[in-house]
Amino acid sequence: MPFLNRIQRWADLRPDGTAVAVDGRGFTWAELRGAAEELVPVIPQTYVLCEPNSLEFAALYCAGIARGRQVAVLDPEWMPKAREEITRRLPASSRAEGLALEDGDPDSTFLIGFTAGTTATPKAFSRTRRSWQASFDASIEFFDLKQDDKTLAPGPLAASLNLYALSECLYAGAEFHTLGTFDVGEAHEVIVHHGITRLVLDPTMLRLLSERGLMASVDGSAIRTIICAGSKLDGRTLEATRRWSPNATVFEYYGAAELSFVSGRGIASGKSLDASGTAIGSPFPGVEVRILNDQGQPVPDGTPGNISVKSPMVCQGYLWGDDDNAFRRIGDHYTVGDQGYLHGSKLHILGRSSDMIITAGTNVYPHEVELAMASIPGVETAVAVGVPDDVRGSRVVAGIVPSYGGLTATSLSAAVEELLAWDRTPVRYYLLDELPLSDRGKINRRKLLEWIRNNDRRVRLLG
Repeated sequence: MPFLNRIQRWADLRPDGTAVAVDGRGFTWAELRGAAEELVPVIPQTYVLCEPNSLEFAALYCAGIARGRQVAVLDPEWMPKAREEITRRLPASSRAEGLALEDGDPDSTFLIGFTAGTTATPKAFSRTRRSWQASFDASIEFFDLKQDDKTLAPGPLAASLNLYALSECLYAGAEFHTLGTFDVGEAHEVIVHHGITRLVLDPTMLRLLSERGLMASVDGSAIRTIICAGSKLDGRTLEATRRWSPNATVFEYYGAAELSFVSGRGIASGKSLDASGTAIGSPFPGVEVRILNDQGQPVPDGTPGNISVKSPMVCQGYLWGDDDNAFRRIGDHYTVGDQGYLHGSKLHILGRSSDMIITAGTNVYPHEVELAMASIPGVETAVAVGVPDDVRGSRVVAGIVPSYGGLTATSLSAAVEELLAWDRTPVRYYLLDELPLSDRGKINRRKLLEWIRNNDRRVRLLG
């Protein structure tokens, strides 16, 4: 495993059924098998896949993991220097044995993935075929994926959320759709004209599809499953989604590229988020979650600590970039440094320990502030950071991408004071022309601090 033998099966059983489609143009199961089989003879032992979303990506990906091969999936948007450095560090690309499109040893490496690090070169980790088969079995059960589902994951396939969605559908024999590049109008067109029943995306994309879908009268009623990950789902996004896609069960889950799935929940129609907004459901099938301190000792129920997991889905470890602050082993559990607490069997997530703001002796997680601010009308997205302060240690400030004009610091403060304790309320607000993002497309709080410190034109103090 993980899924090549399944592709052979689906190609025999349903050769003319759609397997993968990009911008509405697709491969049948027979065509996908044929395209991948043609590529297998020229694919080396370690294959570097650096392509935008396309049908060719899907065929290269399948060929790149045939037999004992392993594929390193690079983001084509990365700077050339970073891509060259990653390629240099990868194992030598010798000629691979075996020409058949079939799965290799379950305990062998098939995927080299990447996560953002503290340096310009992303950290690299490896995964076995067995770890993703365990993940497929767990997620198909948890999300109730069916063969007649049609999944749209509109983000880049180089990102683990979307690459996994593609792989899961190939394993399950379910139709998979994506876009060449993300565009709200094109996503709506695929949803309506191709009968999409299932979405896999992050909260920002979900909010855009929902709010603009309502404005443009795009029918989302055929969608029955929405899987949201990458950051915490907020109340405003859920409310818009409920109105646009009233028949969908909205799933959110917590996981990491290194850990795979950790916990999740399905929010049925009519159900809302908890008051704190930090709950992220119960452990996935086969996953044990514990909250441990840095010494590896369990902490009491309700006390924050390292979210630590014991799971067959965990990766093998880092090939490079291990700075001892990510993917650590604590006893027989693993953590990526995310902080949270258990309330009974329910996991609450607070954010990375490295992002924590200490102000006047109080620990403030940016995640809490951002979730609260995202529910305020007029706020499209919020990013919270701590700026140095001689008296308090740090002060909480927030960068705002507005959804419409007219926001003032006074109106924001009044709204936030209804949602957060006084010591978590930002003391300043900045208007952002764009989000401070890493090269992986994730929020980069250090970049926002640099913008504020340097009076960057992309950030302006809100009066």
